[in-house]
Amino acid sequence: MKRLLFALFAVFAMLLAACAPATPIATEAPAATDAPAATEAPAATDVPAPVEKTAIIGFTASLTGKLNVESTRQNNGLKLWMDQVNAAGGVKLADGSVVKFDSKFYDDESNKDRVQELYTKLATEDNADFLISPYSSGLADASAVIAEQYGKIMVTTGAASDGTYKKGYTLVYQAYTPASRYLTGALDLLAATDPAVKKIAIVHENDKFSTDVATALEAYAIEKGYEIVVKEAYDPATADFNALVNKVAAAAPEALLGGGHFADGQQFAKAMFEKSLAVKFTALLVAPPEPTFAEIGDGAYGIIGPSQWEPLAAFTPDYGPTGADFVAAYKAAYGEEPSYHAAGGYVAGLMLQKAIETAGSLDTQAIKTAMDAIDMMTFYGHIKFDTTAESHGLQIGHDMVYIQWQKDASGALVKQVVWPAAGKTAVPVYPLR
Repeated sequence: MKRLLFALFAVFAMLLAACAPATPIATEAPAATDAPAATEAPAATDVPAPVEKTAIIGFTASLTGKLNVESTRQNNGLKLWMDQVNAAGGVKLADGSVVKFDSKFYDDESNKDRVQELYTKLATEDNADFLISPYSSGLADASAVIAEQYGKIMVTTGAASDGTYKKGYTLVYQAYTPASRYLTGALDLLAATDPAVKKIAIVHENDKFSTDVATALEAYAIEKGYEIVVKEAYDPATADFNALVNKVAAAAPEALLGGGHFADGQQFAKAMFEKSLAVKFTALLVAPPEPTFAEIGDGAYGIIGPSQWEPLAAFTPDYGPTGADFVAAYKAAYGEEPSYHAAGGYVAGLMLQKAIETAGSLDTQAIKTAMDAIDMMTFYGHIKFDTTAESHGLQIGHDMVYIQWQKDASGALVKQVVWPAAGKTAVPVYPLR
């Protein structure tokens, strides 16, 4: 009996073994095929997104007041640069982090008294990392002292006066060709066009920028043998230029040079045309390069203006976009052709971008060293700074171009570059009247 039970038990055990799974871990075997997932798991080891930093650019803008047109264009250019660099992923630093930009700004109302108060607020309460100047030399000069006082890198754009860079500042850098060279090229153009002309009038707005330009022009004209038959400064609030035009006419100059900003320059040109002022050559500051200058119709014809940059200018950049790319992007963003004020706003940001990339950090002294070393060609032209103690930050690379309003085959007013000779797109209309 015992043998029978033992035999039955043995048979039963064999049957169980036959019915059992061949390998108890077979159902877990797929874990072995998950090995590649283990090498994919480095999804956990993927390079993490770079640390993103935000740098605040502080400035004031003339949203109201007499400088509104130029200031608006300048701000548009700066914003376009900021939007583009942020969309491209920012500026990479040496530690692998990236910097993107935001802005903090206030309306200075075209009022110098508000500028220092607002830039102090930007530097202390808003903790701006970098500063951009307001438009115009007078307002920029007022802001520069605050930038230096609080140790902030500032790019001055829309500001040409030389004097700001003669005060011992070390952190302020100029984007524009200095005022001392604004209209001297116009005299060179006049001399090349008609060497017989000797009698000129200098009529300008009584503000810092225009006065600096006129002072340098007067010295250059005397050096070149010109006779200045009238030199007159008009109040910035002047709206009726008839009396001034009559005074100029009485002095009988052959050429007139001067002006100030957009609103006064446009009205002055209109008054000269309406009173048929008999001058062969007219060159005015600021207003003529603005596309809307042509709104005065035939009063714009033949007027020459110095421009920091023009869409026609064919510089080949080694840094930043081409002129064509800048123009296309600006038109797409704002629905208008950019003036040199817009280009100046954009290139101010481009300078900061170049310096931050070179420095590889946001350290002020490292960026100052990088700014001092900038020597680059942009769509806007050559950029290089004086680094001497006497004129630190003065722009020494960039030169003016001179435009003149002419008419195309259909009779429409168009701008042409008439000087320097190497960059001209047309010969000057001469004599004017």
